Amino acid sequence: MKKMKDQNVKGTKDFLPEEERKRRHIRRTLENAFISYGCLPLETPILNEQSLMASKYAGGAEILKEMYTLSDRGERELALRYDLTIPFAKVAAMNPQLKKPFKRYEIGKVFRDGPIKKGRNREFTQCDVDVVGAEFPVAEAELMVMALDAFDELGMSVVLEYNNRKLLTGMLKRLGISSSNVNEAILILDKVEKIGVEKVLDQLGQLDIEGDTRQRIEDYITDERSQSLSYYQTLEQPNEELKEGIEEIEQLQEYIEALDIQSSCLFQPFLARGLDIYTGTIYEVFLKDNSLSSSIASGGRYDNAVGGFLGTNESISTVGLSFGLDVMFEAVSISDEVDVDVFVTTIGCPKQGLQVATKLRRQGKVVELDLSNKKLKKALERADAMGVSEVIIIGGREVEDGCYRLRDMQSGEETTVPFSYASF
Repeated sequence: MKKMKDQNVKGTKDFLPEEERKRRHIRRTLENAFISYGCLPLETPILNEQSLMASKYAGGAEILKEMYTLSDRGERELALRYDLTIPFAKVAAMNPQLKKPFKRYEIGKVFRDGPIKKGRNREFTQCDVDVVGAEFPVAEAELMVMALDAFDELGMSVVLEYNNRKLLTGMLKRLGISSSNVNEAILILDKVEKIGVEKVLDQLGQLDIEGDTRQRIEDYITDERSQSLSYYQTLEQPNEELKEGIEEIEQLQEYIEALDIQSSCLFQPFLARGLDIYTGTIYEVFLKDNSLSSSIASGGRYDNAVGGFLGTNESISTVGLSFGLDVMFEAVSISDEVDVDVFVTTIGCPKQGLQVATKLRRQGKVVELDLSNKKLKKALERADAMGVSEVIIIGGREVEDGCYRLRDMQSGEETTVPFSYASF
């Protein structure tokens, strides 16, 4: 038999216990935050109709290039979900009986056939919260403070950057970008932090914009004043989209101040979130120390998605936030010690050891029963390496006397505890 080699599909990986403990810690922390904010659990299928995931409400052409597609025996065109947002919008549209506002959370695997980098494989886990039926800006503000609470609980120092899609769209139109080119221009502008001003301008030039428009855009993105909301507030005769975007950011900032989270929130006017689905507020969360270049959470308002699935095209207030568990995994530190209350080891008495361990577990203790059948010294070394504070030792004499020895791993002291094996 040949040696097993490269058995995992490219872009997927196995998470061994040490890694998976950390991932479960992140999941539990996020889920506790979601529940504390009144969010309800939801689970949606990984496998979907390709037409659902490729609909015009499903994020634009960029993300569709990364969608995994397949067909079943009935020759139906199917796709693996690439996020949890569109499946949620589908559920909200199909279940009008859900009481609004409806806040849900879902934690699940998603799949994208995209570039592989630190914190991003082709199979990865998203942890999403979405709210349908809640008006701006209270829903946005609640999701923002929820995120900051969760990251604080995880010991992560973050900055939440925010913008408004209306402000960005209105500003690009004001600078001379045609309506037909706005979405493409937004996708390009979203890269300014990664590729720099010159490359952004070169890519914008491929949209067949006029020279004076190119110059206005260059002046805009290189003007330090454009980083402040006051720059937009003082513009003369703003178009309607720009005006609405400014007003919505002003309202959101009032909530940010009321929640006293200004030190963790930053207005970022070039933040674009390059998906066509967004209609208003957009935000991304980054580590303050920049140890990871990619965002660790992101989201925004997408008021057209649910109405699109209903076929009415009505605007239905919907806003969401997605946490990337895999990229967060790269940044979170937890103790290597296993959360075990008691370590039970025996000397030739496995049945009695299992009896004691079972009784303690039924009392709510986390118990590690040593199954190695190694010498006592080795068992104690293993318990010490695990960070266990108490070890129960059972040998032939202890069974005869109806007791076990309880060893304090810090002091080394031992006490004898009565135990009736026969009555168990």
